[in-house]
Amino acid sequence: MENPTITAAEIARLAGVGRAAVSNWRKRHPDFPAPVGGTTASPEFDLIQVEQWLRTQGKLPELATADRLWRHLAAASDSPAAGLAAVGALLLARQRGSRSASIDAQLTPLLPDIDALADELGPQGAFDELWQRFSAPGPGRPFATPDDLADLMIGLANVGGGSVLDPAAGSGAILRAAVRAGSTSMYGQELDDELARLAGLWLALHDVPGEVIGGDSLRADAFAGRAVDAVVCHPPFGATNWGDEELGHDPRWIVGTTPRTEPELAWVQHALAHVRVGGHAVLLMPPTVASRRAGKRIRGELLRRGHLRAVIALPPGVAAPHGVPLHLWVLRRAATDAPPPPRALLIDAANGHLGDTAPRVLAAWRAFAAAPDGDVEEAGFARAVPVIELLDEEVDLTPARRQPAVVGEASGEHLVRTRERLAAIVGELPALLPQLTTTPTEAPASGILTVAELARTGALQVIGPIRSAPSGAEGGSVAHGQGPLVLTGRDVVAGVDASGHDDGTLLERVPLMAGDVVVPVAARQLISRVITSAGVLLGAHLYLLRPNPAALDPWFMAGQLRNSANDKQTTSLSGSRVDVRRAQIRRLPLDEQRAHGEAFQRLIAFESAVAEMGLLSAKLVRLTADGLATGALHPAGGAK
Repeated sequence: MENPTITAAEIARLAGVGRAAVSNWRKRHPDFPAPVGGTTASPEFDLIQVEQWLRTQGKLPELATADRLWRHLAAASDSPAAGLAAVGALLLARQRGSRSASIDAQLTPLLPDIDALADELGPQGAFDELWQRFSAPGPGRPFATPDDLADLMIGLANVGGGSVLDPAAGSGAILRAAVRAGSTSMYGQELDDELARLAGLWLALHDVPGEVIGGDSLRADAFAGRAVDAVVCHPPFGATNWGDEELGHDPRWIVGTTPRTEPELAWVQHALAHVRVGGHAVLLMPPTVASRRAGKRIRGELLRRGHLRAVIALPPGVAAPHGVPLHLWVLRRAATDAPPPPRALLIDAANGHLGDTAPRVLAAWRAFAAAPDGDVEEAGFARAVPVIELLDEEVDLTPARRQPAVVGEASGEHLVRTRERLAAIVGELPALLPQLTTTPTEAPASGILTVAELARTGALQVIGPIRSAPSGAEGGSVAHGQGPLVLTGRDVVAGVDASGHDDGTLLERVPLMAGDVVVPVAARQLISRVITSAGVLLGAHLYLLRPNPAALDPWFMAGQLRNSANDKQTTSLSGSRVDVRRAQIRRLPLDEQRAHGEAFQRLIAFESAVAEMGLLSAKLVRLTADGLATGALHPAGGAK
């Protein structure tokens, strides 16, 4: 077997020097490894020989096992995805207590590093470390849907503990977001077989039920006849050969045959065909789909039959292609005999940054979904538009073209209210921030115990994470959205009230009590939340820490859990999994804990106020700019 090779430019990056230094080494050192391939202008060298020479010369920086393994893996494999998938198969076999039946010959020299990384972090942790390096931008690595966008899409789909399908799964970014939100079963299809295998291995190594299958979703639907709770998808844009001729009368075209020039609308219908009645589909779309003349009939039918519920314009740069301000389409599979809703929601969030606008988008969508007959309207941002108004000659669903102008007395009152609320929050901030003093340097250091150690001493009880059966499994007898309220991982991360419902699939029902602390298992950092009132159930994929009130203050514990050191202690670098039992808590007398807990409680209130202030600031800027531009406002003291 041939060893992996490396170019002179890659040698320079490996040693942390310029390209000229490598040329000098070749001239000045007779023992520098000779080329083994390439061309005279661009020679290639044996990677292992080069590493040995650099190490002998003291020119090779010491690397962590994961970094060294990834460098060899990327050089030895035909593609980074294929290489990582091959290692993932080995790690999965090890996690399941077996050895892979066949090992890629190119991986044989890497087995010591693979085993060392798995010994150090476990098979799942080792895969996550390599996944982080694979996800970094680089040649041969596809553009993945960014995590913040994937989280927003999953939030709009309201997946809860249900099943999710992504028919254009890529490397699985949307499926991983669904796991973070508490979904119990994942399905995906991906045209690139290597990426499909990779996404499926991530699910398997994280013990998530489901599968990702390679193939063309439109031409060869791997999940024909299967309905899930939500379809969330970032489909390919602008395909010219998507199978329109052979799929002319496909049963998935539930609102009519898709025109050849509207491939994105084929994905919309494919998604709807796989959603149960009442379930949601969320798709990322180019903005032209909202207005192209060829798609007018399909857009009209989606509105008339009650399937299309919202179109959301996003800021530019949220995903590839980065120069285009993309849209999100939110659909809900309507029953054939149900009267269509009278309104559809159009949101123009194209200004600002996704991190700032996403909470506002979710809030507007949830308000609309809770009362679709209501008149939801935020001037210049969101409007529940009568469907009859949208069914005009063009059926143009571009959100910016349907927003009312911010003019007149009402907009002035809105501006005044926004300014007053912002000023009130600014005035409250100093009082919200806890008063703190520096600990004297001579003060004795307090001891530290892990959550696992505190549980063994009886200071707290660790419950969960509980699991739930896949949607549709035996026992799921309650209609979706009708069971008792459930606090989900998404609720904890977003800091909102419980939004899930127990449809009978929770394998264990644990009522939450005031003073409980909950921590999501799947999150990019350790997040803790203190329960302040009873009455909801613990959702799937959440830890419940129930402190003994005679030993632990819940707010103190929640504050201790959220420190930066515990982020590193409990999560992998990819931030996909949290083991709260490894988190460390300081040992303090109960009265000191309560003082710290009160300070942390005030800090949470401060954080919430700052977040609201950011949203109000953006709204105030928008209202003021619109008022000045339209003439509804003018500078005080200036000419009118």
